[in-house]
Amino acid sequence: MRTTLDLPDELMRHLKARAALEGRSLRDLVLELVTRGLQAPVSVPPPAPLPEVRLGRPLALPVSLLSHADLSALADE
Repeated sequence: MRTTLDLPDELMRHLKARAALEGRSLRDLVLELVTRGLQAPVSVPPPAPLPEVRLGRPLALPVSLLSHADLSALADE
């Protein structure tokens, strides 16, 4: 299949020079490089660390105030 790619001039010069140095056609070089690139493992960057938030000392709550309704009321304050 034919396609058209708009490559920067500097990259095109580099590809042509490399193909000439290796004694191969530009088409063969580009096919090999694209194939190699597609076969390379995909590296996913690790997620950014979450910021650490310090709010002072932990709030000591009696066990009787640990129901969902009580905690929701505390969050609304």
